[in-house]
Amino acid sequence: MKLVFLDAAMMGGDIDLTPLKAFGELTIYNKTQASEVIERIAHADVVIVNKVKLGKAQMDAAKHLKLICVAATGMDPIDLAYAAELAIPVKNVAGYSTDSVAQTAFLHFLSVTQQGPYFNAYAHSQDYPASGVPTHFGGKYFHELHGKRLGIIGLGAIGHKVASIAQAFGMEVVHYSTSGTDRSDGLYKHLELEELLKTSDLVSIHAPLNDKTRGLIGKAELDKMKASAYLFNLGRGAIVDECALADALNEGRLAGAGIDVFSTEPLPADHCYYKVEDKTKLFLTPHIGWASVEARRRLVAMIGENIRQYIASR
Repeated sequence: MKLVFLDAAMMGGDIDLTPLKAFGELTIYNKTQASEVIERIAHADVVIVNKVKLGKAQMDAAKHLKLICVAATGMDPIDLAYAAELAIPVKNVAGYSTDSVAQTAFLHFLSVTQQGPYFNAYAHSQDYPASGVPTHFGGKYFHELHGKRLGIIGLGAIGHKVASIAQAFGMEVVHYSTSGTDRSDGLYKHLELEELLKTSDLVSIHAPLNDKTRGLIGKAELDKMKASAYLFNLGRGAIVDECALADALNEGRLAGAGIDVFSTEPLPADHCYYKVEDKTKLFLTPHIGWASVEARRRLVAMIGENIRQYIASR
């Protein structure tokens, strides 16, 4: 079999992809532009992608295509309906990044609510020894997470993990189900979105991008939140109206936000987030939540298992 990985740079240079060679001839491209996809997969039996889009034109051109492996949980880059028409199975990997994303969520929670980057920069600066004062505020204050309400949008495996860690901090956890199905097993109170937004001190998004979640949080929803509240998005960028969020931060209608995912990645140079005036209100990471070393190793192993299962089923 011929295997083609179209955007292996997403895996990082430290992760060994050679186990995938056990299934056939493996061709690795670090990056693939949309105009290059058809040529590169023309003779492939198995195509592996992370963010590269595969639609009708690409699948029609790949005459030998038997299996699509998505090196992620979300399958939005793939035209799933057309793949089904062609009877081409599409396999993703679920659960590999649960611990990694949950950990990153708390990186965001603490960085924004406790102003971690600001205080780190101050302690590294010469302003600290020059001050003669052992502590520093500079107009930056923080509250304890204990006793605060965390509203989770999307209580899947990652949402559950975040909830359990939040409880260890002594937080009250509530949730909203974007699918309409309560998966809390009675552990966490289910609220409608409006009530969750109005009553939560922190709101954290861990939902997939689909027709129900695209644009779920816009200006009207942000206006329902407390001015003292914080919004975090570790789901998908397009769930939030990014410019509306930037406006809310600039106008003092929201205390802060932490974002790991964006509607366009990487961020365009003129993006609304770059126009947030007080950078301490907005903590950004370049979609790293899924990418701990351990998670990426699990990901490669699970891709291999998907290919193995496909071969065994033939």
